[in-house]
Amino acid sequence: MNQHANGNFEMQPALQYAVSKVPEVTLGFWIIKIAATTLGETGGDWVTMSLNLGYVVGCIIFAVIFIALVAAQVKGDRFRPSLYWATIVGTTTLGTTLADFADRSVGIGYPGGVAMVASLLLLSLGLWYRSEGTVSVQSITKPRVEWFYWVTILFSQTLGTALGDWLAGADRGGLGLGYETGALIFGAGLLVVVALYFWTRVSRTLLFWAAFVLTRPLGATLGDFLDKPVSEGGLHLSRLYASLALLAFMAICVRLVPQRPAAQGAAA
Repeated sequence: MNQHANGNFEMQPALQYAVSKVPEVTLGFWIIKIAATTLGETGGDWVTMSLNLGYVVGCIIFAVIFIALVAAQVKGDRFRPSLYWATIVGTTTLGTTLADFADRSVGIGYPGGVAMVASLLLLSLGLWYRSEGTVSVQSITKPRVEWFYWVTILFSQTLGTALGDWLAGADRGGLGLGYETGALIFGAGLLVVVALYFWTRVSRTLLFWAAFVLTRPLGATLGDFLDKPVSEGGLHLSRLYASLALLAFMAICVRLVPQRPAAQGAAA
């Protein structure tokens, strides 16, 4: 803070973004995140499949929503739980349609989609690290880093969708393990991450991004399990009703689960 001759104080630029606009990573964070990823799967499929708008139109719709939400998040002056989680849902719905577009419309299959999106995620993390020297969520103190954060979140959500489809689906090069088995595999992967968090000194930042990627296919497989036909291993629930139920659950969690901004400078 600098003092002028007239006695007034001016906030230094480095302090203008001192308050984090992302939440502290807690158990409640992960519960809401899994619900958001499941909602992204059912909501994205409702727009592209149930409404028959297709993947291209769906991608355009969700891309516009995503950009608008990120812009509002960046413009905001503090952490707002409702806006933050709306933006997360924006990344999950866009991630769902992007992954489906790559797998099905582009025709590169599930393995090709996983490889392509994984490369984009690594590129985003690499550019972020090269620019800032860290990819920790506790480093988000200025608009440029917020954009890095949200683009990386988007690619992690897209990768999660592609991974979930690859393991569960039997077509397009999929492994055909089914939705229940896929959910169990990704759930086991999350348990490994939790064990590494509590009983090792593995980088918290690395574990955060690993968990963020793994919770997406867990949500994707759960979403597919809810709305896919019984003949494909699902429950064949209405995508709209499943999405509305998940949205209501998320709203209750956001309202009731204690949340506070992430502490600056701590390890993720």
